[in-house]
Amino acid sequence: MCRSIKTLRPPFAEEVTDQDVRAAALQYVRKVSGFRAPAAHNAEAFDRAVEEVARATAALLDSIEVRGRRAAS
Repeated sequence: MCRSIKTLRPPFAEEVTDQDVRAAALQYVRKVSGFRAPAAHNAEAFDRAVEEVARATAALLDSIEVRGRRAAS
């Protein structure tokens, strides 16, 4: 998919910030949409997608278990 999106769960990342999650979401939306920065008429949809992907990513990281422990987000 996109090599610049890093793994955000232990043991690859012990501490994950909201900024890490948002950066991954932004890279994902850029890759899927094909836009590095959307035109003005697409900015709202683009930004909304980034926020939704970030929320879904945070929920995933909060709910997965790694080696018998809950992953931190």
